[in-house]
Formats: sequence, structure tokens, C-alpha cells
Amino acid sequence: MSFVLAIDQGTTSSRAMVFRSDISIAATAQQEFPQHFPASGWVEHEPEDIWTSTVAVCREALEKAGLKAQDIAAIGITNQRETTVVWDRATGQAVHRAIVWQDRRTSDICAKLKSEGHEPNISARTGLIIDPYFSGTKVAWILDHVPGARERAGRGELMFGTVDCYLLWRLTGGKVHATDATNASRTLLFNIHTGEWDDELLKLLRVPRSMLPKVKDSSAKFGDSDPSLFGGAIAISGIAGDQQAATIGQACFTPGMIKSTYGTGCFALLNTGTTPVASKNKLLTTIAYQLNGRRTYALEGSIFVAGSAVQWLRDGLGIIKQASETGPLADKSDSMQSVYLVPAFVGLGAPYWNPRVRGALFGLTRNTGPAELAHAALESVCYQTFDLWAAMRADWPDANAANIVLRVDGGMTASDWTMQRLADLLDAPVDRPMIQETTALGAAYLAGLQAGVYPEPAKFADNWRLEHRFKPAMSAATRERKLAGWARAVKGVLASDEGE
Repeated sequence: MSFVLAIDQGTTSSRAMVFRSDISIAATAQQEFPQHFPASGWVEHEPEDIWTSTVAVCREALEKAGLKAQDIAAIGITNQRETTVVWDRATGQAVHRAIVWQDRRTSDICAKLKSEGHEPNISARTGLIIDPYFSGTKVAWILDHVPGARERAGRGELMFGTVDCYLLWRLTGGKVHATDATNASRTLLFNIHTGEWDDELLKLLRVPRSMLPKVKDSSAKFGDSDPSLFGGAIAISGIAGDQQAATIGQACFTPGMIKSTYGTGCFALLNTGTTPVASKNKLLTTIAYQLNGRRTYALEGSIFVAGSAVQWLRDGLGIIKQASETGPLADKSDSMQSVYLVPAFVGLGAPYWNPRVRGALFGLTRNTGPAELAHAALESVCYQTFDLWAAMRADWPDANAANIVLRVDGGMTASDWTMQRLADLLDAPVDRPMIQETTALGAAYLAGLQAGVYPEPAKFADNWRLEHRFKPAMSAATRERKLAGWARAVKGVLASDEGE
């Protein structure tokens, strides 16, 4: 059995990929599912849509690869993080739609916790800040707003999980309620220093311990899939949140290595080794992975809008028909114009963390048109990455070494224009790997490591292959001028602070 099935359950689609023992891809299948926006700033998924699309793509990928359950050594799961599901222990029915990581409905709960002075304590234990982004306040909201939910949770009738946990429970026919350390570290309920659920935080957010899954290594025997799903039982042996899985897929196993993933949002992780680094610049301290009971930590910067800025050009403004048009269009923009888009459509993430502000365009002229807007949208992703990069270098002086390289992955990295501009603004090389599907590869690696298909991390890192290195080519004067313009634009947005 030299094949591994990776489930990559994302924000807008579910995907399955079959990897061979040499990490080449045997088959892939993908299916989009509906997004629900019941109110301004609210984002929900139907858990049943997540489940049915996941099973469908797994079956399709196996069929495309011409494989059966007995050919698969293990299943690895990677998932949209922080998205919260609460379901009935007896029936498996969700008591509410999944509240998605992008959802901002718990802003008031977060503001109250901050005003009561809880943030320093919460940050010290979790490595996180108080923000609607994380799962803890979402669970509390469901328990408070679904009739009878809090009482049922108190009686031990309800279960909580991030998407990986919910899928594991469904895949095993309701036998296993578990998650891994990376997903647990994103809940606002988990102590990243002790590696345990934190009783003080559970009490503060009023979440019963009985709802919580068991926390395991990222590469571990979680359970076996129900034989009826794929024609035979398959071991489920790896789980990691999507950004941590991408870090693993990019082979960032050495302290100082940085990866940045460009999907709906953008997430940069800097491996800091076995020491958690407390950020002074509003980055998150998180668990990068946990192997053999040993935690490796990372500094993380989260940007909420990256690829979704391109979706806005396509679906909101209608100035492009497909994402691939943005680079060539941006290339035609008027070089005399300095148009800045601050894409705070759902507030600003790191290093600003302001959920109330909204997006804005600066520098518009009578001649501003589709090309300039495409230019501004793509460049906004590069500027936001620069902000994370600068914060990381301030928090972890070792990251100032001259040989630091950014490894990139995700849909937007297909745009040479964007990657070149990223290298220019960072004044550092940007490396795009041969295998772009690093998130799924990370999940496959964790499962395959446990199953004996893949070698230990150092040897696995030897398989990483460079497809293209983008080298900075912008003059220092131009870079400084552009970065100063961006800083003014962000300052303008933060000064507005309207939102509500």
C-alpha cells in the first residue's frame, strides 16, 4: 500500500488528492459547496454540505486513480481552521450551521472580554488575541442562541469540533471524537504550553469540557473509516489545520523558515522551533505541528482578504471573467497612477486586528479604470504580506538573516506578476515549489509518516523542489515610496473605524 488519500476541506470547496509514495499526484477531485451569509459579517456553512462533498470527492479521486480502499495506506485530513460545528452526540445532527472562521458575529463578546481585561491572560495561555476569528466565542454564541443548547451541553449531549474533528467523527461512524494540536491551538480554549484544554478559559467562555475532543499528535492513529464509505476500512493517521499542513508540505521544518499561503485569505507562518515566541506586534503564537508528543511552534500572521480581492473584481465589479486575467490586466495599468486598495472587507487582520473597519480605495483619478483596480487588488496582497514580514522580523530577530527566503503556495501564486511584485516589495527572494498543492501534501505526509509510507521530516524535506525563484528587481527608492503610500492608506482606513 503505497498510496495516501488527502482530504483538503476548504472554505469554498472540498478536495481529495491521492499521493503516491514518491509524493507525485495520482488523482484529484474537487467540489464547491454553498456559502451562506445570513447577516452582514456573518458567514455559515451547512455541515451536511461539508460532509457530503468530502465523501463525494474521496470516492471520485479513488475512482480516477483506479484504486480501492485496500490500496490506500492512510487518510490525512487538513481543514479550514476555526470554523465551528456543534452537534448532537446521539444523532450526529448539527444544532446550528457551522460558523465560519471569517464570521464576525461575536465582535461584541470579544469587546466585552477585552474591556474586562482578559486579553493578557488569554494571550499568555493560547498565543492568540481576542478576536471573533477563533472558535471559542463561536461555541459560546451557539450555546447562547440555540434554544436549549446550553442545557443540553451541560448534560453532555452536545459535541464541539473544528471541521477536521467533525469529519473524523463522521468518517469513523461516530466512534472517534478527536482533533490534533494544531487545530486545538486555534480555539481560544487550549493552552499551547501545557498541550491541554485550559479549565480557566473554558470557565471564562462557559464551554463545558464534556463537549471537547481528545487532542493528539498531528501524525497519529486517529481511527479507521467506516468500511461502508469507501468499500473497506482505511486508517486515518494525520490531521493538521490547513496553514500548518501547508507549512509541512513546504518542508519548513527548520527554525527561521517561512511559508505564505494565498487562498481566500493569506497566512504566513514562521517556524520558531520548540520555543513559543510571544509577539509584541500582534502576530499569533501557534503550534506548527506536534510529532511524538513534541510541539514545534510558529509565529503566524493572518490576512483575511487575498484571493477574495480577485473574486471581488470578478463577482462584485465584473471587470474580469476569471482570476488569470488579473496579472495581464494589471500589467497594462497607468504607471503614473498610485491607486491603493485596502481590502478590509471583513476588517483588518494581522498586524492591525481591527474587525470594525471596512475597505477603501485611495488615489483614484478620472483615468482610473479596470487595469488600475486589478493592479491595486494584486498589490494589496503584497503590501499586506510585507506588513506580516516586518512584524515577524521585529518579533524574532533571527528572521533578519540575509538568507531568509519566502516559500509560497496557493492559487494566487500562479500569477507571475503578483509573485514578482511580492519579491520586489519584500526585497527578498520568493520561491514557488513544483508541487503547488502543499496543503494537501502536508496532510498526506502526516498520514503517510504514521503509516510508514514517508520518511522522517529531514528526509522528506529533500523531496522539496523549486519551480521558480522570483528575485527582487525594484529600486529602493520606488519600494520606499510605494510602501509609504500603503502605510498612509492603512492609516486612513484605521482612522475611519466606522464599520457598525
